Amino acid sequence: MKNKDIKSLTRSEEQVMQILWDLGKGFVRDIREQMSAPRPAYNTVSTIVRILEKKGFVSHQAYGNAHQYFPLVTKAEYSKNRIKSLLKNYFKNSYSELVSFFAREQNMSVQEMEEIMEIMDQQIKSQQNQGSSGEQKSE
Repeated sequence: MKNKDIKSLTRSEEQVMQILWDLGKGFVRDIREQMSAPRPAYNTVSTIVRILEKKGFVSHQAYGNAHQYFPLVTKAEYSKNRIKSLLKNYFKNSYSELVSFFAREQNMSVQEMEEIMEIMDQQIKSQQNQGSSGEQKSE
């Protein structure tokens, strides 16, 4: 599935996907056992998994009448898509607006901001190194 084709998930669907990402694969009963009490009914979880299958997030391996489900979309792919959507819909496709929002609104500690700055510095150096190790520009 291409990133642009990834649909958003409901809270229940995302909960099931989180469990499948952790398990790697599982039957409906396995998924249900990982849910917090009060657990939804078996049929409810089964319905959610089938919806996820229709959306292209999971597939299954049949063992007689039982189906073992496994993710087709990785957690990283889904996360990347959701962040891009958040960025586009709420922050005008601007990473600086996103970061400044968290710095202002989420009361980030100085340590967290320093960690972000360190990550950004590493990315800048990495991109600069990629640019200098690439082909020389002809003048």
